[in-house]
Amino acid sequence: MALSFLDLRHTVAKPGYNRWLIPPAALAVHLCIGQAYATSVYKTALVAHFDVGLTAVGVVFSIAIVMLGASAAVMGTWVDRVGPRRAMFTAACFWASGFLVAALGIAAGQLWLVYLGYGVIGGIGLGIGYISPVSTLIRWFPDRPGLATGMAIMGFGGGALVASPLSRRLLSLYDPGGDPASGAAVALLFVTLGLAYFVVMMFGVFTVRVPAPGWRPAGAAPAAERSRAPAAPRGVSAASAIRTPQFWLLWTVLFCNVTAGIGILEQAGPMIGDFFRSAGSTSVSATEAAGFVGLLSMFNMAGRFVWSSTSDYIGRKPAYVGYLGVGMAAYVLLALFGDASTAFFVALAALIISFYGGGFATVPAYLRDLFGTYQVGAIHGRLLTAWSAAGIAGPLIVNRFLDARGEPGALVAADYRPALFTMVGVLAIGFAANLLIRPVAERHHVADAEPRVSDASPAA
Repeated sequence: MALSFLDLRHTVAKPGYNRWLIPPAALAVHLCIGQAYATSVYKTALVAHFDVGLTAVGVVFSIAIVMLGASAAVMGTWVDRVGPRRAMFTAACFWASGFLVAALGIAAGQLWLVYLGYGVIGGIGLGIGYISPVSTLIRWFPDRPGLATGMAIMGFGGGALVASPLSRRLLSLYDPGGDPASGAAVALLFVTLGLAYFVVMMFGVFTVRVPAPGWRPAGAAPAAERSRAPAAPRGVSAASAIRTPQFWLLWTVLFCNVTAGIGILEQAGPMIGDFFRSAGSTSVSATEAAGFVGLLSMFNMAGRFVWSSTSDYIGRKPAYVGYLGVGMAAYVLLALFGDASTAFFVALAALIISFYGGGFATVPAYLRDLFGTYQVGAIHGRLLTAWSAAGIAGPLIVNRFLDARGEPGALVAADYRPALFTMVGVLAIGFAANLLIRPVAERHHVADAEPRVSDASPAA
């Protein structure tokens, strides 16, 4: 068949294959789908084009995150079964198609088509693309699970680093002098991004490989020998994992960490302008706001790599103590003193977003420590429903508070304080849940948890 090259049996690495070729393949996918973090660049343009409020446009982002978690949960076992290449190809098709349908909706003035395209169709691509390389990386790097997942997932956090300036440049090209840009310019932007991302994701599709059964890196010490985190001796199936308290405690941890970060990240561009607004005008230009979004993307990306790698040495639970505990203090300072200076505001926001990214990148290794590598991709997919819930809760909390306080373009720092203090409480709940996590009981482990590569395939 024409697509038989996608079969799992054709992706098994030959002896001597360099495992360091896998992270670039994963990055090719995650950098593209990480564009979701750059939605604030054109959010104001969509508000003006459709003549709606911030909440209505924010729903587009929320739907995409909901579908990310839902598709990851539903398709997680399928991804483990068919392998990363077919999963990445499927993700690329959905992600690119979502942009094209959304572009049609913008051009036609139909917001529901944007919900369907970017939100539903694109969100499915987000979910499948997000989980497709994770279990593969963990199997290629059993000695550095935190490092491995950090290398891939930092790409998702860094997606806005590419998409934010690129989107700003393209909008200026398609609508010179437009502030905000016209709907036609945003529609052309979506077409351009959809086609470009599909091409880049194909690099990951053709590059990715899976290790042969029983493969181990030469001379590598298991991560459990260096880390304070407990390692599962065998493995737990996805069906059994969701019946353990550890899964739901970790679900709560991820939900709280994401809720607190995503609400700010989704509003990042307008937020920095509002914090430094005086007498009806802001001292932050549109270009500087776009640069701030890009800077947050850098810290989102760096946090995913640095903090998850650090967790290989200090353990997953202590890592989350830092993400959530220090995060609470940072939110309090941001609410009370964030408008004192631009540098202080940016430093606090960058720290918060680095913890947000670190939480994402550390959670697959946390799952591996608790449940083993058997069906870890499927378990990870189910856990990402916490991201779906947070994708609704975070932007909804922030946008509802802001809509109640005033109109876009007239908000000030004080208008953000109720939302920021709410996030402190959310992080406190996650902090408590993390402290309650214990090793998984032996009765949940399966007798034979060695991942296999079958010669069979859906195409065959």
